[in-house]
Amino acid sequence: MLPSFPTLLPFLLFALVASITPGPTNILVLSNSARYGLAAAVPIIFGACAGAATMVLLVGTSAGSSLAAWPALQTVMQWAGVTWLSYLAWQIFRAPTVAISAQKTERRLGMFGAASLQLINPKTWIMALAVVSVFAGAGEQRLVHVLYLSLVFFLISLPCLGVWALLGAGSTRWLRSPRAMQRFNRCMALLLLGSTWLSVLA
Repeated sequence: MLPSFPTLLPFLLFALVASITPGPTNILVLSNSARYGLAAAVPIIFGACAGAATMVLLVGTSAGSSLAAWPALQTVMQWAGVTWLSYLAWQIFRAPTVAISAQKTERRLGMFGAASLQLINPKTWIMALAVVSVFAGAGEQRLVHVLYLSLVFFLISLPCLGVWALLGAGSTRWLRSPRAMQRFNRCMALLLLGSTWLSVLA
């Protein structure tokens, strides 16, 4: 499998960083877990992970024929994805050094609500497009690669969001320091940047 899918290993690193890096979904999981307990975050985790994985699958299958027919379009999309992911890494690197705090929500968000948020979020669409453009490759195995990307993203994002649920349930002391948060952000940014450019050079 790996010899025919050279971008899978870089994608594993990318999926890890993309899933565990602080963001709206992570904060949503953290805040619900902090307020309602660990069990309340489980449906949100499954919904968000399934929604994001579905986006990767939809973008990959619908764009596959166009990319195969227009190699130049694939190149443009690949470099657009690399550019956007590099910009995202820069944004994470220079993020304000504010310690994580458990934000309160007024109502619980269930599995379908979390999945729906992913489907209507423009940033999720852009992320899915970047993933497919950068990591799926081209040729006969493209659809198989898209299926792998979708499944791998789902499987990796589950435990990553689970970590945020655990943090919200009571173990956030190691990120309460602004300096610790800054180090975490910069480490994640460098990993994101490395995984993106390794996929191009693979």
